Amino acid sequence: MQPLVILQLLILLLLANGTPVIAKRIWGRRFAYPLDGGISFFDGRRLFGPSKTVRGIVSSVLVTTAVAPVFGLEWKIGAAVGSAAMVGDLCSSFVKRRLHRPPSSRATGLDQIPESLFPLLLCRSTLSLTIADIAVGVGLFFAGEIVLSRLLYKLRVRDHPY
Repeated sequence: MQPLVILQLLILLLLANGTPVIAKRIWGRRFAYPLDGGISFFDGRRLFGPSKTVRGIVSSVLVTTAVAPVFGLEWKIGAAVGSAAMVGDLCSSFVKRRLHRPPSSRATGLDQIPESLFPLLLCRSTLSLTIADIAVGVGLFFAGEIVLSRLLYKLRVRDHPY
């Protein structure tokens, strides 16, 4: 088990997933171009929905890339974590649209697992992560994201308490 590496990655994961929320608060609707460009899938629903923006993806990857060295990781790890977390988030949004869930709706597990699992799997060989490390990382992210989400809602940073 590598507790320090797991902690470093958890910090990056929280930054990757929290940065788009903070960017929305800072910028409002500015630069909030929908990543899917309003395109619908063959089922008639948006590919990702209006809440997945270019601003959110870019800000997430830039912040994790810049902050990784502060926590003792290479910038490339930060870029990988931010990118993979956003891919996981987009996969979740895609699935939620297919399940007829509105944008920003809650889907416990689906909202947390891909955006933590994908980056940890991507970093597996580079950081010598074991399956136990990955499982612990996903579990801690799952619990931490739920708690932090509620805290950010109380602080009026998030629009929803999840």
